[in-house]
Amino acid sequence: MSKSKMLNDAENVHGKVRDGYSEIAKSSGSCCGADRKCSDDLVQQIGYGAEELSVVPEGANMGLSCGNPTAIASLKPGEIVLDLGSGGGFDVFIAGSKVGPTGRAIGVDMTPEMLSKARRNTDSYRQQTGLDNVEFRLGEIEHLPVADASVDVVISNCVINLSPDKPQVWREMARVLKPGGRAAVSDLALLKPLPAAVREMVEALVGCVAGAVLVEETEQMMREAGLMDIQIVSKADYVQAKADWNDSLYRKIMEHLPAGAEPRDYITSLAVTARKPVK
Repeated sequence: MSKSKMLNDAENVHGKVRDGYSEIAKSSGSCCGADRKCSDDLVQQIGYGAEELSVVPEGANMGLSCGNPTAIASLKPGEIVLDLGSGGGFDVFIAGSKVGPTGRAIGVDMTPEMLSKARRNTDSYRQQTGLDNVEFRLGEIEHLPVADASVDVVISNCVINLSPDKPQVWREMARVLKPGGRAAVSDLALLKPLPAAVREMVEALVGCVAGAVLVEETEQMMREAGLMDIQIVSKADYVQAKADWNDSLYRKIMEHLPAGAEPRDYITSLAVTARKPVK
């Protein structure tokens, strides 16, 4: 494939994702629709505790999570944390409360509407916690607006699958991490290839499914980026929860699967951790 064709394809994917998440931000809805209880139930089922949720401003939880990267990151006071694809700021606010007044949590998102929403939520976070340690930057996760070797931990929640250039995302993560720094990612991955009809669905792309890659591909990309101590744990609870709640996207996916097949036969949530070597 020519370089210009690859660039055009990447821009097309970015445009579809940006449009989709712009609509979510503007509608004040979520992957659960406008039902906040649905969003709260989902994140509690996939690993968030009530204490973590207590610091999250109204509207920041948009039901866009597929795991809890702040938990698997084992965040410590004083650390600098970077969240890729930070949306309304959900994980940034939780990370900020964990790293405390001597730490900092930075969110990067390419959708201006999401960035505006996160920045509006910041005032509420400050009032609730008394902390002034979060910020949000406009940018793409393939080209992070962050200096080399400047963060202790990179987290991401159901976002890397949206990228048209996933190897570049992992390279960027390795670039911005300090030597010995950690990556903690929750993401969707495939147990086996999706049918072509599902891969071509725009809804499945925005819903983090059509862009997902095989589990083994994720590990290969991480190793090629120079990360080590890689641990990948498959968690089926997220996909099962979506199916149990009759999620609209998963209903559409099921319509395009072979008879008798279910989304969980193809899709899983991953909890991924790794470390940048100390030179």
